[in-house]
This record gives sequence, structure tokens and C-alpha cells, in this order.
Amino acid sequence: MYREGSSVQVRIARTALSHALGLALIGLAGTTVAQEQAVQDAPAPAAARQSPVDLDQVVVTGYRQSLQYSTEAKREATGFTDSIFSEDIGKFPDTNIAESLARIPGIQIDRDVNGEGLNVGIRGLPQSFTKTLINGGEAATASIGLNRGNQNREVDLNLFPTEFFNKLTVYKSPQASLPEGGISGVVDMRVMRPFDIPGRHFNYSGQFDYNTIGEKWNPRGSAMYSWTNDEGTFGAMVGASVVRTRMAVRGWESVGWMNPALNYQQCGLAAPEGVDPLNNRPAECNPGGGGSLQMPNTVPDNASTLGAGMTPGDTIDAEWLMAQNPGLTIDQITEALFPRLARPVDMSGDRERDAVVGSLEWRPNDRMHFYVDALYSQANYENDRIDMNLVGRTFGPVGFIPTNMQLDANNVVTRATLVNAQFFLEARPYRDEVQYWNINPGATFWFGEDESIQLDVQANWSRSWFFRESPTILPASPFTTVEYVNDGDHPVFTSGLDLNDPNAGWSWSGGRVNLNNEKRVTEAGRLRADLRFGDEVNNLKVGVAHDRFYRTIVGFDNSAEWQANVFETVPDAQIPNFLRPGPYGFITVDFDAFMRATDYQRFFDEAPEVNSSQSVGAASGGVNERNFAAYVEVNGETEVWNRNLRFNAGVRYVDTDQEISGPVTLGADRQWQTLEGSYDEWLPSMSLRWDVADDWVLRMSSSRTLTRPNPRSMLPATTFSDPSAEIADQGNPDLSPYLSTNFDLGLEWYTGDEGMVALTLFNKRVSGYTYQGITVRPFRELGIPLDALSENQLAALNANGGLDAPINVRQQVNANATLDIQGWELIWVQPLDFVFQGLGFMANYTDIDLEPTGQEADQLAGNLFGIAPVMWNATAYWENDVASVRLSYNWVEGSAQRALGNNEGGLTYAQYFGEDRGQLDLSASYTLSWLPSSPQLTFNVLNITNKNTRNYLAFPNVPGEIYEPGRTFLVGIRGTF
Repeated sequence: MYREGSSVQVRIARTALSHALGLALIGLAGTTVAQEQAVQDAPAPAAARQSPVDLDQVVVTGYRQSLQYSTEAKREATGFTDSIFSEDIGKFPDTNIAESLARIPGIQIDRDVNGEGLNVGIRGLPQSFTKTLINGGEAATASIGLNRGNQNREVDLNLFPTEFFNKLTVYKSPQASLPEGGISGVVDMRVMRPFDIPGRHFNYSGQFDYNTIGEKWNPRGSAMYSWTNDEGTFGAMVGASVVRTRMAVRGWESVGWMNPALNYQQCGLAAPEGVDPLNNRPAECNPGGGGSLQMPNTVPDNASTLGAGMTPGDTIDAEWLMAQNPGLTIDQITEALFPRLARPVDMSGDRERDAVVGSLEWRPNDRMHFYVDALYSQANYENDRIDMNLVGRTFGPVGFIPTNMQLDANNVVTRATLVNAQFFLEARPYRDEVQYWNINPGATFWFGEDESIQLDVQANWSRSWFFRESPTILPASPFTTVEYVNDGDHPVFTSGLDLNDPNAGWSWSGGRVNLNNEKRVTEAGRLRADLRFGDEVNNLKVGVAHDRFYRTIVGFDNSAEWQANVFETVPDAQIPNFLRPGPYGFITVDFDAFMRATDYQRFFDEAPEVNSSQSVGAASGGVNERNFAAYVEVNGETEVWNRNLRFNAGVRYVDTDQEISGPVTLGADRQWQTLEGSYDEWLPSMSLRWDVADDWVLRMSSSRTLTRPNPRSMLPATTFSDPSAEIADQGNPDLSPYLSTNFDLGLEWYTGDEGMVALTLFNKRVSGYTYQGITVRPFRELGIPLDALSENQLAALNANGGLDAPINVRQQVNANATLDIQGWELIWVQPLDFVFQGLGFMANYTDIDLEPTGQEADQLAGNLFGIAPVMWNATAYWENDVASVRLSYNWVEGSAQRALGNNEGGLTYAQYFGEDRGQLDLSASYTLSWLPSSPQLTFNVLNITNKNTRNYLAFPNVPGEIYEPGRTFLVGIRGTF
């Protein structure tokens, strides 16, 4: 519920937390270490603290060993979990953690335009519904992808090298001792630690990768050193990873689709009395919405129209349009579909990532265990993006004139001659820098004669910083005539202009330059203390935690000042001096020369803050959350019908206070505004695991979980321009969290070694989805100063009640509806030694069905996109003592990607859909066992079938974005001393 302030119970609990943490940290005497979540076993040398499953007894090695680890971990867990161990991560042909997680059932990864995985969603929910942890503390990254504008709680995983982690665990059923925040699930990434493999070890790897688009060999490598002393009391580990690669993508974009917006004259309708028939475009002439293409009222006088045999000055009316498009009616012409900005795209640049990891462990005796982990990663991306836009939307005074159009049954233009057409180059040299720090100290203590009391303490902190520099240079071509054809994968066009010629007549007439930058900072901190009474299996746990999450986005823009200088220092006649033939059939810009000539650095340094970042459309603003949590949890086992039953039950209390801030411009006054909100929730959970027969496990889980509201929906973004002072627009800090009631039921058959067949049925009922609604608030609560109002607004406000006047605030509100998610997962891991020694396969399949229910189900249905109804992946593997081969295929069914009508062309009936996509990867190795360190030669191929990513708007021949990431080959060597 919502309330002001904190309850007495919350204040008492917070006081208890402060004392508990203070005593624990004093006991650490400055030496602390990160502890995994309470559901993970704390390593300790004493036999009494060994895990019930002794994974060291596995006799197979390599990839099969990692599969057996995963199978045994799943079998012994009480709830629904899936894990990947280090052999899995290290030996899959994955470039980052997101790619590794894609092997887990129900995981859907969001890929960037170059095909690289960025972030993950679980079981049909958005990526921001996944709680991502590193060593039990929240992972919050400030970075964004090449073509992404994350503004909520997504975590970009391409910052983290797979080599640093020895275990990834996905918790699909929550437990009271797990951090809240992930309705879809919790991903916990555990870095390597010295006592994971006692002794002295040095691991190294080196690779060269080659991408068929980038056409360049690039190095990457890693090294890790781990040491523990002979007494088993102290250990240290340090590692480093370096990546130098060439990013290259080619593709095609439409930036929405459009139809003509005809005026009364062009539509053939008589305008009402007093209405200008030339400058008004009635809805009757545009029933499908959109209308981005506005043709001139009369034939322009230029080389294009003259070459087409048109007479300048002739009236363009309905009769004229039908004469130019034989066989078409005016109704067909007005609904004819063209891309708004048909453009081939080339992106290329250098990407660098450097990362280091370290861990210290100290076990002075059997009753104490200290350790500290640290992780740092930084990346620099240079991406020269160029595209050549065939201008469809109105550009300047008018758009092109379509003639000789041919349409299919959906009114999609398949062929046409476009007169009075124009192109513009969009050349944008992105420069991104991102850094991430994480430090994770904590400790474990055992008390009592039988060491049955265990205290865990942790202090986790991370910070991420991101900056994007993205100037844009957009010279325009002269008017020309274009032959347009759309009978393949995407529209293509030809014209009399040589678009790769710097001297083709480029000018600033219709062109421009932009100077946009963006800075992001995120911080996440956690203090927790957990106390366990009992042994590993039968115990009572209580704990408290205090979490802080902070994120801010600030946009900068100095486009107008730089453009004025550009137009003065680089007139049209000098533009060719800064253009060069490009790599993809159209011109590019000599960026360094252009920046020097236009004094770019000065305007970059002087760029003022603005209310949004134009490069990715992110609103400036910040969120500062403080979360208090306390839990109690019971774990135990008993027998039912002579069969072992293990259970976990508990409840977690969560209290959240939020401060949402952002810039607001009212009149001539721009200032930062802060809004506040708070809520608290009780989150119960229960899981049962029953050995119903030899090698058969029945599993059940029921729980309630939450994900906090999206920061983007809460930012102030206040506007109050209504002259009657009755309507305002503002973010909503009082949004309720997303809440989900969950139920899972599973049956698993363990067939021996790594073999397993598991079927899980799951159901989630999620509330809290938002839509644009209206909330009535008194004026005093809007945070708008009276001196920001006009005289008319102030007079209207006073007449309506002054500061207490009711204002209709348009903002995101929680829908009175529930999303019912039903689905099932099937996992099959099967060794095939009886067919051929070392042969086997693993496969999983996930099917998801969504159904909105409730009074505002229609509002909810319009916000469900990016959810794949079917996902599956499969791996066939073979290995022996010296060689291994694996072939993996990951397939995702296409789904809606944006809300209906949410497209740049404004078509009311159109929705973006992603196409089905499958990716085939190969991994192979051969061990030179007779050489020191037993070096292993590796060969990997990513995207063997050269599969593109593609989406479309309403119809398959109306593509939105198509990107070709190419194939990537990696050859390398790795070994261990």
C-alpha cells in the first residue's frame, strides 16, 4: 500500500539492522568478503559443512563434467533453478554472459544490431523484470547498446567476460532469502575464487576473431592466476581479460512506413466553407492514419519534374494523381505504403574492452571465513554509422510525387517512379565510453559447540559510468527521380544521381548538423546480515538488508550553435571538400577534417544540459531508491511415504522509498524537480522437492514477487501549458510496483551421469502494468511555482480554487488488469555412449501463452511486446580425452515489438513484429596433451548460417529494420599450468 513516512515497526527493524551490521563489521576488523546468497552453500573445510552433493566425485571431465554439475545442482535444489558451470561458460562459443545464459530454458536474450546479446528476459517478461546479481549484490550498468536506449532496469551483460565466472544460476522460483525485484527470476553470477580450485593454477587463453562484414582479424585474450597456501587458510586470485575487435554491421532501415496525406483538392472532396482546400488534410482522405507524405499543391520547377515531362505550376489534384498512376483509384493512392526514410546502413568501428577481477579468501580457522571480490571493466566503442536516406516523410516544404505506382493486396507499393525525390546523408561518429566497478566484501562465522549457528554479512557496492558523444552531419542532395522497387527482402532504389560522388551537388538546403551527447551514472549498494540456526538442510534463517539504487541520465545539446557556425564556415560550395566515397555505395564524411574546420571541440565543450538525449530519446532525470528488507525462512526435510521431502518456506518484507527527479521547463524557467513515493509489500514463498521414486523428483513452488516501477514512467517531465489551468502532464512517482503471484509444478527424471528429463509447468499472474491515464491532483502537489504561470493561467487557477484547484494530470497509471502467463518448459540431457563413446545431446523447449484479464485488459494488451511465445535450443556434443566438437542451435519465435500504432509513420493499424530467428554455432577443440600446460587449440564459428535480424510493420514486405551481423570465426589456444 501507499503511505507517508515509515511505520514504527520499520523504524525498529532498521535500527536492528544498523546494530547487527555494525557489530558484524566491527568483528571483521576491516577484513571482509562477499558471501553468496543464503541459498548457496558457504565453502568450508569442515566435513560438517560439506554440500549434500559432493560434485568432486564426478569422474568425467570437460564439457560433460559441466553438464553433470548442472544436473546435480538442479536435482539437489529445493526450488526451480538452472545453473551453468565454468566448463559450460568457458567452452561455449560465447562472447559474453548473455550468450551463455541463452542456453538455459526460458531465457530470451535481447540482441544488439551486431547480433551480440545485451540483456536477458525470463519466461515471457521484459528484460527489466530480471534481477541480475554479481556475487549476491545488484548489478546495475549505465551502458546502452549500439541501437538501444535502455531507460529502465535492464542490465547490459556484454561488459562482463565469461572467463571471470565459474557459475551462473537462474532462480525461477523465489525464496525469502533472495533479493526481491525480479518477477521473472533472479540471475546470480558468481566470480571465480581461489578455493574453488585449491592449489596453484595459471589459466591462459588467446584468440583471434574474424567477422565477414568487418573483414579484419582481431585479438582477444585472458589470464587468471589462483593460489592457496598449503595450510588451506589463505588464497588469492587475479585475472584479466582484453578484447580488441572490429565491429561491423550492414543493414537497411525504414524508420516507419507512411501513406500520403492528401488535401481536399488532391482527395477530390469539396472543402467546407471557410476551409483552405490546399492546406487542410481531412481524416476522410486518410482513414488509415499516418499521412507523413505531403505532396506539393502544384508541380515544382526542377530538373526532376522537367525530366519526367511534367509542367511546372500544374495543379496536383485527384484527377492529376490518377492520371499519373493509371489503374489506381484515389482511395488506393491515399493508402499506398512507402517507407518514411528508406536507407541502407553501414556501421563499423573499433571496440575495446579491458577487465580485471580479483578475489582474496582467508580461513583462519574452521569458524571463520573471510573473502573480498573486486571487479572492474571498461570499454570504449567507436562506431562510424552512415546511412543514405531516401526521403519519404515531408522534408522541408514538400515530399516526393509518386507516379506509375503498382500496389499489392495490402496497398504496399511494389514499384513506382518517384519524382521530386531527395536524399540526405546521415553520418554519425558515435564515441562511447563505459566503466563498471564492483567490490564485494563479506564474511561467514560459525558459533556453538556443533557450529549450528551461522552468521553471514555482506557489503556490496557497484558503480557504472557511461558517456556517449554523437554528432551528426546531414547534407542533402538535389532533387532527382528515383526508380523504386519492393519485391525482395527490402525496397531498393536507383536514380540518376551517383550517391557515392562527393561532387553530386550536396548542400545544406534541407540538411543540418546535430551535436548531441549523453551521460549516465548508476550506483547500487547493499548491506545485509543473515543468521542461520541449524545445519545445511534443517534450519531457520532470519536476515535484514538495506539496498540503494541510483541512476541518472543527462542529455546535452548544442546543435543550433554548431549548425550556425557550420553553415558559415562550410558553405555549400565547400561541402565536397569534406566528403569521401563510402564503403557501402554512398558517400561518407571525413570526420576529423570536418570537426577541425567547424571548431567542433569548442561547441562540444560548451554543450548545455537539455531535457532529453536526442541520440536515443532518453529523458534526462534520475531515480534514487532506498529499500529495506527483512525475512524469515525455514528449510528442512522429512519423509512422506518413505520418500524424502525437502521444503523451503518463508516471507520477505520490503519497504521502498523513492525520489524521482528531472529537469522541468515551465515558461522560461528550467529547474530540477523532485517527486517522492513509497510503498511496502509482504512477499511469501514456499517450495517443495519430493523424491517420489528412485531418480524421480516432483517439485512445486508458490510465491509472490515484485519488480519496482520503470523509472522512465516516474520522471517529472512536467508541462503545464493549458491556458485554462486544468490539464497538466507529469510523471507518476506513486506508481505501484509490478506484483506477481506464481505457481510452478515440475517432474524430473535423472537417468544417470549428466542425463536428465524435466518438465515444468508455470503460471504467473502479474499486475501493475501501466498506461497513459488521468489522475486528479490539487495544484499544490505538482511542484509548479506560481511565478511560472502566465497571467491567464494564474487567473484561471485562482478562480478554480487556487493552490487546491483540481488538476487533471495526464501520466502513466497502473491498469486495473492482470496478465496471466501460462507456459511449460521441457529439458532433455542425454548421453549417447551406447551409440558412440563421448556422444550426447542436450535440448530444451519453452512455450508461453499470455492472456490479459480485468476491466482494463485492453490497455494491458497494448503494452505486451518483445515476448517470444516459443523458444528452444539444442546442442549435440562429442568429446574424448583430447578432442571435442559441439554444435548448438538457438531459436526464438518472432513476436510483437512495439504497441499497436506506436510507429514513426503513425499508421493506426500497424504494429512491429520481429521475425523468427535461429542461430547455429560451432565449437571445437583439440588438446596437445604432450606439451606443457596441455594447450588446447580451439575453433569456433558464430552464426554459421549468416542469419540476419529482421522485423516488419504489419506485413512481411513492409520491413522496419534488417541487420546483417555476418559470421564470426574464432581461432585460439588455451591451457592451464
